[in-house]
Amino acid sequence: MKPFLLLSIRPEQVAAENEYDAFRTFSGLSHEQLHRVQLTAGHLGQVNLADWSGIMLGGGPFNASDPVKSPLQTRVEDEIAELLDTIIAEDFPFLGACYGIGTLGTHMGAVIDQLYGEAVGAINVTLTPEGRGDPLFEGLPDQFWAYGGHKEAISQLPQEAVALATSSRCPVQAFKYAERVYATQFHPELDLAGLATRIEVYRNAGYFPPEDAAELIEVAGQTHVVHPMKVLHNFVALAAGGVR
Repeated sequence: MKPFLLLSIRPEQVAAENEYDAFRTFSGLSHEQLHRVQLTAGHLGQVNLADWSGIMLGGGPFNASDPVKSPLQTRVEDEIAELLDTIIAEDFPFLGACYGIGTLGTHMGAVIDQLYGEAVGAINVTLTPEGRGDPLFEGLPDQFWAYGGHKEAISQLPQEAVALATSSRCPVQAFKYAERVYATQFHPELDLAGLATRIEVYRNAGYFPPEDAAELIEVAGQTHVVHPMKVLHNFVALAAGGVR
């Protein structure tokens, strides 16, 4: 099996390392099988899809719908957009999480705005009929708890996209394009420890009042989140030739 590539937009090293470890652990990939490019630290460069089994894009402090963007964010998004041109054209295995759904959605012409943001913590996700039959969600129940927290979300999908999951507060929790291009609004890589790390790192980033950090972690711990991680395992399996 060829290695997988994780694209990271997190400039905060603690959060970036935690994200990499989570994607690697829950996907079942080794360090040799999961390579990472930190886009905020340097240019992406040329990516030859033939070198990889699949590509994943994590979350971070950027918002695809930000009305004003820094030169760094603009450069990162231009590089991701160029790569997505090829990924979409070739239906190459891709999984975007949180910021990844906004980036892929924007690239495909979805409406991304701040109507359906969700507070940091546990989210009850419901699979659509299409989601229940999709290999990305093989082995998951029709409803499951996941962790998330986002300022923006998709309010309208393009016609060629297929909604796979939803929640009461956010209509698009996951979608796919063609057969192998996916994105989720929830974080499939997050367990409670990972969520706690991000709450501490981003406590002053406007997701919640900083003084609420400890309470958010305590409340999140009251929900048993175990199913979303299976999404990463399934993505690796389908990218490598079929869900195991």
